[in-house]
Amino acid sequence: MLIDGVKDGNRRALARAITLVESGRPADRRRAARLLDAVADPGRQALRIGLSGTPGVGKSTFIEAFGMMLTGQGKRVAVLAVDPSSTRSGGSILGDKTRMERLSREKRAFIRPSPSQTELGGVARRTREAIALCEAAGFDVVIVETVGVGQSETLVAQMTDIFTLLLAPGGGDELQGVKRGIMEIADLIVINKADGEMKTQAERTRADYAGALHLLRRREGDPEDFPKALTASSLSQEGLATVWDEMSALAGHRRETGHWERIRAAQNRHWFHDAVRHGILRHLTSDAATKDAMASLGEAVARGETAPSAAADEMLRRLFPGGA
Repeated sequence: MLIDGVKDGNRRALARAITLVESGRPADRRRAARLLDAVADPGRQALRIGLSGTPGVGKSTFIEAFGMMLTGQGKRVAVLAVDPSSTRSGGSILGDKTRMERLSREKRAFIRPSPSQTELGGVARRTREAIALCEAAGFDVVIVETVGVGQSETLVAQMTDIFTLLLAPGGGDELQGVKRGIMEIADLIVINKADGEMKTQAERTRADYAGALHLLRRREGDPEDFPKALTASSLSQEGLATVWDEMSALAGHRRETGHWERIRAAQNRHWFHDAVRHGILRHLTSDAATKDAMASLGEAVARGETAPSAAADEMLRRLFPGGA
């Protein structure tokens, strides 16, 4: 039975469960909702880590080295890797699992690549459900690797406990225009590839970002020295233990102060609101009368017979007759 398999931590059952929650078929959505309710266990809470960074910064390499370190300590690690989808074909390469070959063979690890499809925010549509299933399966750490597209990456911070931004040495230029929005929600900034000839430059980059972080407002309830900027090397593993220690310290502080519960409550509230919004959007494409009304009003807008805002107001009045 799928429910028992997930609760027992069976990786094959977990993969099947995630496939079910990712399905858009109405019958599967009902089954998925029952499954999520059945496996929910408040006593099983993993540390949810969001990891973002520009393409080429070494996210997959970092996750593999970091994950191997954690599994070596006896922890169970799940990685939800989101790959960008083509805006034309809708297809994705889903290559993250092949880039984490060692970690994919580790018995204490689970790697699930998912297409982002049309979802903004660097995550897949059902990433929240996948996180919940990984927790139900008893994983200690769930890492969400985002697409790495820049401005919209902030969504992952609303579904994880600790948001980490990965940067390359001297790599501030490619984040111009988007880095402030990301830095404002980052708990940790990690300068990756801090090894060999790049080690000195990585430390300079770390110092630059550490200074910039002091100008940003600290999150309510967090220690005074957070957010932090650190250096690490996926190649030599130097600094990985420090990154984990800082994550653990921040999570521990939030638990002690009650901030952890507030973060989880906010995550659940956002999950609910997001589900309602997507349900309304799904109704626009699944209900025949609604589709016809959308098509008719869309044609009127295209012909210039009505303004887009006026047509939108008319559509909303049809959907919500008693609304404002």
